[in-house]
Amino acid sequence: MKAFNFKTCTIEELWKLVATELAKNDVDVVLVGGAVVSIYTEGAYVSGDLDFVLNDYTREPLNRVLNGLGFFQKTRHYIHPDCKHLYLEFSSFPVSIGDDTAIIPDEVENDGVRIKIYNPTDSVRDRLASFIHFKAKDCLDQAIMIAKKHPVNFKKIESWCKKEGGETAFREFIRKMKG
Repeated sequence: MKAFNFKTCTIEELWKLVATELAKNDVDVVLVGGAVVSIYTEGAYVSGDLDFVLNDYTREPLNRVLNGLGFFQKTRHYIHPDCKHLYLEFSSFPVSIGDDTAIIPDEVENDGVRIKIYNPTDSVRDRLASFIHFKAKDCLDQAIMIAKKHPVNFKKIESWCKKEGGETAFREFIRKMKG
């Protein structure tokens, strides 16, 4: 592995490093949350952490790989002493957005390994989930930022919003997209 600069790495660089090393060790993870927004908006939105969902219950290989990269666990976060601007967090499967657990993430090849990330449509739904359920207006803005930069499936988003009780949120999303 070539030298990695933890002090100056971007969120995308750290995602690729961590997810690739985990995948090489048969630890299946999906990048979700604000880090995805940061990647899809090319840094226009800045997140301070990388949220991963583990697709199995095994923590031992996770800890071994992360320790090998220089991370240590502090409470529920993994921190690297040279990476003061970012930390890692892992939750257990299933990958879900609201009540939807039928998530099929995008796969990106890195260093000959396939790593996973929410696709743009699911990232928009994820952000809208926080807007619908927690009234987080900043998450509505993040959803709009993604949808303006990437093709998304508006029908899927609308259908999901209705199931989540977020018809008003979807209308506001569309109104702000046009505005």
